[in-house]
Amino acid sequence: MAAEKSKEFQLVVFTLGDEEFGVDISQVREIVRLVQITYLPKAPSFIEGVVNLRGQVLAVIDLSKRLNVISKPRSEQSRIIVVEVSDNTVGMIVDSVSEVLRLSSERVEDVPSLVETEVAEHYIRGVGKLKDRLLVLLDLNRVLSPEEVQHVDQHVKVAINNMNPK
Repeated sequence: MAAEKSKEFQLVVFTLGDEEFGVDISQVREIVRLVQITYLPKAPSFIEGVVNLRGQVLAVIDLSKRLNVISKPRSEQSRIIVVEVSDNTVGMIVDSVSEVLRLSSERVEDVPSLVETEVAEHYIRGVGKLKDRLLVLLDLNRVLSPEEVQHVDQHVKVAINNMNPK
């Protein structure tokens, strides 16, 4: 992150279990309450299914399963963060969304090996240092590889075809 000095990150902050995460707001399209999710047979285990969001069918992943983090039981606070990843729109289930904040690049460090998080370093873009807490910054382009996004997209197309038989 050293090359990005004086840059400012604008982040959507959310929780999974006991950890706080941030994703770049430019990739977030919207945040919605948890809605009915239609199961997709043969989809990878971290894909919960699909939802119809104002006429657009999109895949929803359980981010805690994807990152191998123990999450809290779903509740009124649970949300779906709708994000753009590799030119595709995907929903991610999180325990709660807490805030949008700005963080200067001086307060973001590369992932130190001493930071304890259950999330694989591969998915982490950096660690934001706030007054009394650390924020794990996720790289959404690594959370779902282009191949996985394409795979998810194929499942969504099959689901749409099954919902709208000719």
